[in-house]
Amino acid sequence: METQENNNGQLQIELKEEVAQGTYANLAIITHSSSEFILDFIRVMPGMPKAGVQSRIVLAPEHAKRLLRALEENIGKYERSFGLIRMPDEQTFPPLPNIKGEA
Repeated sequence: METQENNNGQLQIELKEEVAQGTYANLAIITHSSSEFILDFIRVMPGMPKAGVQSRIVLAPEHAKRLLRALEENIGKYERSFGLIRMPDEQTFPPLPNIKGEA
């Protein structure tokens, strides 16, 4: 695949049909060295003793940080539109009643 810039200097990105449908993953494992970050995307199926890596992405540290910032920005936009994303391990407690000390 060859990437070219058009007359306006904009990058043209090709999305091939076999990639366009995406790959489902419900677990990500991130490792790093001094020169790269490795993101393994895994699909874990209930009751299955093995889980397969669906995709591995290798990034330079600078690109990993750009990805982090882009995710933070997009999660913020999502939550402003659709509400907070609740994590299963986060418990929400009702506010404590305002208890005044007795004099």
